[in-house]
Amino acid sequence: MNRDNALRTARLRLIGSMMLFGTIGLFRRSIALPSGLIACWRGLVGCLSLLLLLRLRGGRLHMQAIRRNAAILALSGAAMGFNWILLFEAYRYTSVAEATLCYYMAPVIVIVLSPILLGERLGWKKGVCVLAAAVGMVLISGATDPAAREPGAWRGTLLGLGAAGLYAAVVLLNKRLRQIGAYERTVVQLLAAGLVLMPYVLTVETLPALHPDMRDILLLLTVCIVHTGLAYALFFGAVSVLPAQTAAILSYLDPITALLLSALFLHEHLGAAGVVGAVLLLGAAAVSEALPQK
Repeated sequence: MNRDNALRTARLRLIGSMMLFGTIGLFRRSIALPSGLIACWRGLVGCLSLLLLLRLRGGRLHMQAIRRNAAILALSGAAMGFNWILLFEAYRYTSVAEATLCYYMAPVIVIVLSPILLGERLGWKKGVCVLAAAVGMVLISGATDPAAREPGAWRGTLLGLGAAGLYAAVVLLNKRLRQIGAYERTVVQLLAAGLVLMPYVLTVETLPALHPDMRDILLLLTVCIVHTGLAYALFFGAVSVLPAQTAAILSYLDPITALLLSALFLHEHLGAAGVVGAVLLLGAAAVSEALPQK
């Protein structure tokens, strides 16, 4: 395969993975199961799915690299699992569009914390991005018109921001990993997420009262296999080929897909202020990722 065909295939893979990630909110809304249970199974079955896909491609895990980074992988996997719980709960209390946009505060949180935790310099350009994202978040949350908010929507906003904070923690922890591939990293993190959430699910959520029907089981398996194993495989297969800025730009198809589908199928609309806020937030996050790291 020549260079142009390889890049074209990689772009299609990344677009496919982002569109899959962008539909998770719709699937979560349709599954009548607790968020912790969905997140737990997503970690365990997603891990097995990714392992199977890796095996089919003739790849293998490098156990020495995994052992060398075991502590950070376990901690980041736990953060990933609880990040999913908060995001899935956010989908329940507010619109898929707002929950998704709150989640995309994660890159901005990383920018704010990087000077403190990683010693990276925060230049004025990134400072402007942080300010623009903050203004956008205020507009999206409806803080300028609190009377128009539905009951419980504020809880969804806070859950979405909490999920963003935990995802930012995963990103920052990943920066401390050394000499480990993306597949190894993600397989272990998915496994860790499932294992860490298992005690939470068994002790906090009312499993004996659950009576999932076949529809819920099939939707759950779709989230675990398609939206996790397959989506991650497509994503990593693409970003290893594409230039970093191309991958960063295409990654914003995820929230755009979520916004469009939530409007089309759930009849959720952001309103004028929300649209301006979404442009500010996503634009700030995209620009900040495109700026050189210093």
